[in-house]
Amino acid sequence: MLDASQPMRLQSYLCGAWRDGRGAYKPLLDAATGAVVAEIDASGLDMAEALAHGRRAGAALRAMTVHERALMLKAIGLALLEQKDDFHALSLATGATPKDGWIDIDGGIGTLLNYASKARRELPNSRVLTDGVTEALSPDNSFSARHILTPLRGVAVHINAFNFPVWGMLEKLAPNLLAGMPAIVKPASQTAYLTELVVRRILATGLLPEGALQLVCGSVGDMLDHMTGQDVVTFTGSAATGQMLKAHPEIIGNSTRFTMEADSLNACILGPDATPDTPEFDLFIREVMREITAKAGQKCTAIRRVIIPRAQTGAVRDALAARMAEVAVGLPGDKATRMGALASLAQRDDVRAAIARLQAGAEIVAGNPDAVRVASGDAERGAFLNPVLLYADQPLAAHAVHEVEAFGPVGTLLPYDSPDQAIEIAALGKGSLVSSLFTNAPEVAEEIVLGLAPFHGRVMIGNRDSAKSSTGHGSPLPMLVHGGPGRAGGGEELGGMRGLHHYMQRSAVQGTPRLLAAVTGEWTKGANSHDGTHPFRKSLAELRLGDRIVTEQREITLADIEHFASFTGDTFYAHMDEDAARANPFFEGRVAHGYLIVSFAAGLFVQPDPGPVLANYGIDNLRFLTPVYPGNALGVTLTCKAINPRADADYGEVRWDCEVTKQDGSLVAQYDVLTMVAKEWKG
Repeated sequence: MLDASQPMRLQSYLCGAWRDGRGAYKPLLDAATGAVVAEIDASGLDMAEALAHGRRAGAALRAMTVHERALMLKAIGLALLEQKDDFHALSLATGATPKDGWIDIDGGIGTLLNYASKARRELPNSRVLTDGVTEALSPDNSFSARHILTPLRGVAVHINAFNFPVWGMLEKLAPNLLAGMPAIVKPASQTAYLTELVVRRILATGLLPEGALQLVCGSVGDMLDHMTGQDVVTFTGSAATGQMLKAHPEIIGNSTRFTMEADSLNACILGPDATPDTPEFDLFIREVMREITAKAGQKCTAIRRVIIPRAQTGAVRDALAARMAEVAVGLPGDKATRMGALASLAQRDDVRAAIARLQAGAEIVAGNPDAVRVASGDAERGAFLNPVLLYADQPLAAHAVHEVEAFGPVGTLLPYDSPDQAIEIAALGKGSLVSSLFTNAPEVAEEIVLGLAPFHGRVMIGNRDSAKSSTGHGSPLPMLVHGGPGRAGGGEELGGMRGLHHYMQRSAVQGTPRLLAAVTGEWTKGANSHDGTHPFRKSLAELRLGDRIVTEQREITLADIEHFASFTGDTFYAHMDEDAARANPFFEGRVAHGYLIVSFAAGLFVQPDPGPVLANYGIDNLRFLTPVYPGNALGVTLTCKAINPRADADYGEVRWDCEVTKQDGSLVAQYDVLTMVAKEWKG
C-alpha cells in the first residue's frame, strides 16, 4: 500500500539533473482509493535550455550506428524487465488491474525489445539509411541519385496521455532513439508518477548518452515557443488539445513535424453471416466485452461503436448485458476484481457527461452511470464506474454517437440493414484508429474491409480460424502502423522500421556513383571496382566496397540443359521441345533453365576452399533478362556491394552485385547474393 502521509514529489529531469518545480505542487490521487500518491509541478523550469541541451546531445546518438542504438535499447529493455514488479506495484494506483498493467508495462517493454530486434535484422549497421534503389541519371552511369535518410538535428517532444504511462512513452522512444534523435517526454500529470519511476530506472542504467532522454513532470510551459524545423512534436490526447498545439505559431511557422493521435470512435462490426449459432458471434461478444472493460475502457483503441445486423439486435444486446452484469468492479489489487477504476474522479465526471450527450440519440439498455456497484473499495472515493451499454435505433441520425467519445467502459449498439450501411455508419466517425470485423465469409470480408480501410489506420478481421492466435482489436503492434486519418489525428506511429522515418529527413543525393557510394556505404554501378585477390578470400576487416571478380566464360550445351531437366524434374516445354519453344514469342528455340544459369554462375564465381565466407543465406531481386541457348557462353561479374558488420557478433552480412552476361555482353541475369562473412580470418 502507498503511504498517503508521504506522497512522492515528482521531479523533472532536464539539462542533466533532477529538478523541482518552483510553484504550487498539485496532488495526484490514487484512482481507486482517493489517497494522495504524488505531487507534481514543473513551473519555473527553463524549457528553452532543455531543448538546447537535447539538441547538443543528439551528436552522441548520431555518432552511434543503428545496431549500436538497437543494442542499447535491448539492454535498457532487459533492465526494465528485471524491475517490472516495482512498476506493476505502482501501476495499481492508476486504477489499472494487474492484467491492465501488463498491457501497459510488459507491452511497452516488449515494444522496446521488438524494435531493438527488428532494427538489427532489417537495417544496416550504419549511420545513414538508404531508401529505394539507385536511379541512373545518365546513359553512361556517370551521374546517379539515391534517397538517403539522416537523423533530424532537433529534439522529439512527446506529449503523452494518462492511460498508458509506460507503453505510451516507450512506443515513441523506441523509434526516435533508434533514428538517432534525443527526446523530451511530457507525461500526462494524472499518472506521471509511473512514467517518472520508469525514466529514473532507464537513466540509472547509464546506457543512454546524457541528454538523449529528458522528462517534464508538469506543464511544458513555453517549450513550444522554442520549436524549430528540426524538432518533432508527438501528441496523444483529446482532439481539441491536439489541434490547439498543432496550431501553435512556431510549429506552423517552422513546419515542425507534428504527429497526433486523438479521439477515435472505433467500431466493431458483426458480419451478416455471424448469427448466434456461429463461432464468430461468440468471438464478437467476447471482443466487445474485452475492449469495453480493459483499462476501464480507457484505451485509444477501445470499441466505442458496436455495429450489428438489425436482425441480431436482441441477441447481441442480451449477451452483452448479461456479461456486463457479471463484471466485478473494485480495487485493482483484489483478485476478484475484473475491472478497476477510471484514472480520476474528474475523468469519471467527464465520462458521465459524455454518456448524457450520447443519450440525445441513444438509450441506455444496460448499466447505470449514476449508481455505482463495487465488489471492493469505496464507490465515491474511488473513480469507479460500471460498464454502460446504449442503443441507437437510427444510427445514421444519431449524430452524438459519431461525435462524442465517452472515454470509459461505454459502448453503443448501432444496427445496420446492409453491409453498405455498416460501412456508412463506421465512416460517420470521420476517421478512427482501428475497426474490426467478425465474419467467416470471404465476400463479406472483401466488401466491408475495402469500405472501412480509407477511414481507419488498422482493420482487424476475426473468425474461428484465428481465434487462438489473434492479437485482438485493441492491441497496437510494433510492426504495424498505429494512427488513423481525420478525427483520429491524421498521424502514424510504430509500423516497424517505418516509425524511424518520422524522425529522419529523406534527401535525394545526386552525383557520380563513386561519391554516392562514399555517402551511402553501398557500391553502385559506375563506382570504382577493384580486381585482384578473390573477394571470397577476404574477411570483413580486409574487404572493401567495389572488390570484385570477373570470371572466365562457360559454354552452355544442350546436354547441360537436358541433364539439369532430368536431375531436377523441371521439364518445362521451353527447355525440352524445340518446336514448342520456337512457338513461344519470347524464344527462338530451346532455352536454358533460369536456375541452371544461377547454378552455373555460382560455379564460376565461388572460391571453394575454407575461408572467411561462412554461408550463403539468400538471393535478392533476381531477374532473368535475356534467353540463353545451347552454344551461348556465360560469364559473371561479382562485386562487393554492401558490408554490414553485426555489432554483437564476430561476423557480418555482405551483399554482392551479381551480373551474368553472354559472350556478346548482353545481360542475362542480375541479382544480389547474400553471404555471412567472418570479421577476422586466420586460416
